[in-house]
Amino acid sequence: MAKKAAKPKGKASPLKAEKPAKPKPRRRFRPLRFLGFIVLRSTTILIVTTMALVLIYSQINPPLTYTMWSEKKRLGHIDREWVPIEEIAPVMARSVVAAEDANFCLHWGFDVAAIRAALDEGAARGGSTISQQVVKNVFLWQGRSWIRKALETAITPAVEAIWSKKRIIEVYLNVAEMDEGVFGVEAAARGYFGVGPEDLTARQAALIAAVLPSPKTRSASKPTKWLSKRASSIADGAATIRADGRARCFE
Repeated sequence: MAKKAAKPKGKASPLKAEKPAKPKPRRRFRPLRFLGFIVLRSTTILIVTTMALVLIYSQINPPLTYTMWSEKKRLGHIDREWVPIEEIAPVMARSVVAAEDANFCLHWGFDVAAIRAALDEGAARGGSTISQQVVKNVFLWQGRSWIRKALETAITPAVEAIWSKKRIIEVYLNVAEMDEGVFGVEAAARGYFGVGPEDLTARQAALIAAVLPSPKTRSASKPTKWLSKRASSIADGAATIRADGRARCFE
């Protein structure tokens, strides 16, 4: 009797018909998630860029600020020349501290007592320290808004941590507007009194400091009776902070 032929070993059995693969479900576009990603990415870039600039400006002088650029666009020109703090009469630094932030050497960016006083008096006065004003002038823009104030509040501690107090005063004296379209003490000293910043007297320094809150409407060379009285008060304050040690951190 003939034997049945053996099936070849290793030969696979006929494959069953494969079912077509199911298409992968398409991802749904989620606007809120996308918006959150954009906000997070933008915030990260902003923080990294700002911190890099804070580090750079601790050693390198800031170039044209937004305020300078906007004033140049409005007026057609601005007057500004950077000068190291060593070439500025020490009484000028004491005068701006006495006028704007008498406790400059005692705080780390925010003067809580001044802020409370500003809140109590409303818009009649400001509570910003010199450190906050430097942040506003160098990194941000002028004007009142919660966004700018929030950014100012966030950046100020970084500036205080990385810059010395002397550096903060030096930058302030070079970027603050001291007459319409006039930025920094070098241009202000020559424009108002025809002298270099190193030759400013106590009276001249106090007059320039008295102009700072409103440089477009006040003049150090043609002071009103009120401005002259304010300058006398600033001069007394400058002498006081020198005597009681509140100027040691920047001298």
